[in-house]
Amino acid sequence: MIKYQLICDAEHDFEGWFRDSADYDAQAEDGLVECPACGSEKIRKAMMAPAIVGGKRSSSRAARLAEIKRDMGQAVERARDYVEKNFDYVGDQFPEEARKIHYGEKEERGIYGEATGKEVKDLVDEGVSVAPLPGPRRTSPEPSDDAASPQASAADKPGKPRGKQRVTENKKLN
Repeated sequence: MIKYQLICDAEHDFEGWFRDSADYDAQAEDGLVECPACGSEKIRKAMMAPAIVGGKRSSSRAARLAEIKRDMGQAVERARDYVEKNFDYVGDQFPEEARKIHYGEKEERGIYGEATGKEVKDLVDEGVSVAPLPGPRRTSPEPSDDAASPQASAADKPGKPRGKQRVTENKKLN
């Protein structure tokens, strides 16, 4: 494995791990390497100094971990923004809508909504591709016309049972 310090055309620094330099070259050429902060595919290798063991390493490690945490948070926000802007919110009707799409009873489209852990497990067991949608919802979308359901998620509405998780039907993410 080889670790490269990478930089995008917007000057965001990040690192990437690759099997070897040819693996990086192939992935970059195919547009598979992108900036976690802004999504740019215009990536280049940054200048890298060799790793030298020394006393200042712990402070630079803490700074690097903070940077990674920030970058991951930005990537989560970008994913959530994309889903909220491009997928239909179906609320608590998510399991039923995902099944209808999976079995061809409804037209394929990106959806997101709420489901319990058991509902998610049942969907996965049936072969329905779902993924958790991390982070708090920043908007309060109305469920689409195809699936009438309560507007708020279980975590947002007092008195509703806890234990729901926000999920998305995974076909449109690829």
